[in-house]
Amino acid sequence: MSTATATGIHHRSYAAELRLRHTKAEYFRLALVVALLLLAPSILDNYWLSIANTILIAVIGAVGLNILVGFTGQISLGQGGFLAVGAYTSAILSERSGLPVPLSIAIAVVLTAAVGAFFGLPALRLKGLYLAIATLASQEIIMFVVRRWEFLTEGQGFIEVSRLSVLGFEIERRTFEQQWYWLLLAITIAVVFIARNLFRTTVGRSFMAVRDQDIAAEAIGVNITRAKVTAFAVSSGFVGLAGALTAHYTETVTWERFTLDVSILYLAMIIVGGLGSIAGAVYGAIFMGLLPPLLTELVDSLSGTLPALSDQLPAIRNAVFGLAIIVFLIFEPRGLDRIWSRLKDYIRFWPFRY
Repeated sequence: MSTATATGIHHRSYAAELRLRHTKAEYFRLALVVALLLLAPSILDNYWLSIANTILIAVIGAVGLNILVGFTGQISLGQGGFLAVGAYTSAILSERSGLPVPLSIAIAVVLTAAVGAFFGLPALRLKGLYLAIATLASQEIIMFVVRRWEFLTEGQGFIEVSRLSVLGFEIERRTFEQQWYWLLLAITIAVVFIARNLFRTTVGRSFMAVRDQDIAAEAIGVNITRAKVTAFAVSSGFVGLAGALTAHYTETVTWERFTLDVSILYLAMIIVGGLGSIAGAVYGAIFMGLLPPLLTELVDSLSGTLPALSDQLPAIRNAVFGLAIIVFLIFEPRGLDRIWSRLKDYIRFWPFRY
């Protein structure tokens, strides 16, 4: 906690200090967010609800990636590959083996964590750009397997997933987006809560020690090998959950959903949102998830006066995507989370500047 945030807050017990929120303003903002989330299905139509559902899944994956990159300092470009592992595993187990969906998703999470730990072994010897290349290799290896191994798709090139059904409850087509919204919202809240509290434990603090200075961390007794491999496993587990949910939500699993572009997109989410911040992963996922549809709406509104924009929409999207990353890296490397923190400090201390 920064000095500015801590000013005027006095703890009278350890329990009070360990609370996630300490002021009435924080609880008010939380209540406001809860109200907006509860009202979203009655406010948004199916199109925007589908975007909201996609963002909720992206939040899970972005939180997982930020655990590895932002909190542990290990570069990863294999996000798309780990999403594919989770999606294919859950789809195959639920469709061909007949396992209940919750069990197939749980197994997908465990298997993805194991695959992530395996591909994280180079982190024991590599750092920086070399580690990025090694994780990029994991992306390419996984993509090669899912594209060439016909057993996965039985030669069809894709896997069709049945509509979600759990303990007799089945998602209805008429209220498909609304029901998925409530399910994904509950899972996302649980994931964010777990991730937030992870860094209040010994394991989470060992991740941050490795990020800040691995040699010093080892000197004070942190097992560097275990910390790095565990970070890859935990991060990949979250990503595998996002991949499994993607499979059951879209009801179709195909390798085109998990290309290198997806890995770069998730990396952009945590850069824009803020490295080393769970809230930043949420902000980044929301920002990058809303950017394409809002840009499409803007281009459509201008198509009457500038018809050439509609034809160049894909190029415009790529340009804005890259520009957003560059702007944040130059002007606010700590992302949206830092901007929001500074805004709160300004409001709290106004009219003073400190």
